Amino acid sequence: MASPEIAVTLSTASVWPLRAKSAFELAADLGYDGVEVMVWVDPDSQDVGALRQYSKSTGVPVLSVHSPSLLITQRVWSPDPVVRLRRSVEAALELEARTVVVHPPFRWQRRYGAAFADLVTELEQESGVAIAVENMFTVRPPGSGRNVRVSAFRPSIDPTDVGYAHYTLDLSHTAAEGMDALALADRMGSGLSHVHLADGTGAPKDEHLVPGRGNQPCAELLERLVKQGYEGSVVLEVNTRAAKYPARRVADLAEALLFARLHLGQ
Repeated sequence: MASPEIAVTLSTASVWPLRAKSAFELAADLGYDGVEVMVWVDPDSQDVGALRQYSKSTGVPVLSVHSPSLLITQRVWSPDPVVRLRRSVEAALELEARTVVVHPPFRWQRRYGAAFADLVTELEQESGVAIAVENMFTVRPPGSGRNVRVSAFRPSIDPTDVGYAHYTLDLSHTAAEGMDALALADRMGSGLSHVHLADGTGAPKDEHLVPGRGNQPCAELLERLVKQGYEGSVVLEVNTRAAKYPARRVADLAEALLFARLHLGQ
């Protein structure tokens, strides 16, 4: 059964080191339904006015905004994570996006971490924008034993340990953690409202492979979403940094889109 209601979008992070403008152009050329703006070191991604113009000129809507939650984005917009999340919601409203993706707080962000769940609820009620908290993965500290893994997140890498109204399921992160993605989707239940579709081999790193090139149940998840009447977006968040030629990046993003549409019955 065709499921045109499930939008398949392209993360602007998927074209890095090209800038956000290129993501809009490639999304238009390849037939994606929209983009997710990853707010990070790319100056274009931080400029809501520029993003609005790219959307208008290409006809590609912004359906979601990824809040600057990475280690390298801790000073984008503000050093205060509360301000960053509020500005992400404001950007989503300006861009008419329905979802903001955010990572759980880092362990050292004690004040932010203590207030995070209440802040997410407050912002959702004020704005009507869904704030979808993303699953993460543990890492091996430099110089530690092979089996030593630690979490940088409070209280854990699994947002269902706290409980939120909306979740983002990232399959590259489940691969890096060795976590059962379908079981996590079950725990998220009706709160699963956003998917970062990518693959991984199970190596302890965030690979973001084109779906179908790793060991994650990408196809099974998409087919399950259709059966469950999923109403959120599927975002291709894949790594094309190694592409030596523009044609290679285009081919990878086209393959990723085809994979998603095939298994969504589109």
